[in-house]
Amino acid sequence: MNEEKRIAVLIDADNVSDKYIRFIIDEISNHGTPTYKRIYGDFTRTQMTSWKQVLLNHSIIPVQQYAYTTGKNASDAALIIDAMDILYSQNVDGFCIVSSDSDFTKLAARLRESGMLVIGMGEKKTPKPFIAACERFKYLEVLASMADKSMAEKTEETKTTKAQPVVEDSKNGMTTKSQLVETIRTIINEVSDEDGWAYLGEIGSILNKRYPDFDTRNYGFTKLTPFMSSMKNFEVRSVKTSNPNITLKYVRNKK
Repeated sequence: MNEEKRIAVLIDADNVSDKYIRFIIDEISNHGTPTYKRIYGDFTRTQMTSWKQVLLNHSIIPVQQYAYTTGKNASDAALIIDAMDILYSQNVDGFCIVSSDSDFTKLAARLRESGMLVIGMGEKKTPKPFIAACERFKYLEVLASMADKSMAEKTEETKTTKAQPVVEDSKNGMTTKSQLVETIRTIINEVSDEDGWAYLGEIGSILNKRYPDFDTRNYGFTKLTPFMSSMKNFEVRSVKTSNPNITLKYVRNKK
């Protein structure tokens, strides 16, 4: 099962913009649980100051690497050393290497030789050898554009819906129900079958990874099924199994 995979997420800050971090973490939650979240770079440089709040928001550990000499990338070496240390610790099932740099091609190939799932993420300028060395590769621009598209569809839906009084459902920074609706719609688009149906248990697992504070009791429900049924944005379907005591629940976005 995807939710059982433990993934080490290692990010090359010199080759990734901070604007992509949310999309990276969200995408990884579709494949497993990020047990390591580290980013490598020289954060003493003024152009890296924008990273601070992003790293705090997503609980990513910065690994400071000074540039020891011109033309040499100490961050790449530190990332590779950490990756091998994590590999030998046998604490993970896979790696996500985030970079548009071909320097990690050999690392990706070596990790796969050890039976690791290797997911690469980078911009469209990423060299083909690094892409080929990964089991899966995600383009950051595509992840961002898909999220923007989902947001645009949500905005259009709001415009065509009769205005309703705004009910504030957040308490002390708790994730709002409106935020959850938007995220659930995106998750369904990402993991559903060709007819648009997604397994409710998988959606709940991904929600818990994206929002550590997610609990249906925060919104007045003891279980996930009635919580989903309470929202007008989704259809919920029950499928009987050979075991009369087990019924599978599926959900899809309403059109």
